[in-house]
Amino acid sequence: MKLTAPACGLLLLSALFFNACTQPAKEAAPLDMAALKTEIQAKEDAFAAAEKAKDADAVAAYYADDAVSYNRNREPLSGKAAIKEGIAQRLAADTTGSLSTYQVVDLFADGDMLVEIGSFTSRNPAGQETDKGHYMSVFQKRDGKYVCVRDMNVTSLPEKK
Repeated sequence: MKLTAPACGLLLLSALFFNACTQPAKEAAPLDMAALKTEIQAKEDAFAAAEKAKDADAVAAYYADDAVSYNRNREPLSGKAAIKEGIAQRLAADTTGSLSTYQVVDLFADGDMLVEIGSFTSRNPAGQETDKGHYMSVFQKRDGKYVCVRDMNVTSLPEKK
């Protein structure tokens, strides 16, 4: 039996298609969680340094343009501009000179998404603890870097009466 060129081409394409369908899917390279933890901790350290400097622009750099931030005792802030305004108001209202530190506790990552569970501690200039608690930040990799798209925090201190 003699095959024509179009028939050979169709047969070859069919074989390639069938072969491609039977190949196992290539798995993405595993994420380097230690490197991701270092990267996210650097973001938290920069956030704390910007707060200390009372630089709302630098604090807001942590967030994506379409981020939503959920904070205690107030409505969520939607969008980087609203989050920046909320940060500016909070920093301006802080007359205690309180300094916060943020610590990555756990990370969960898959593809371009990453969830951080962290803890924070705030201290006055005398070093006395004024607040502590936990936070959760959801990051998405955009243009090659992680930006926060959602975050929320909660204090661990008892409610003041």
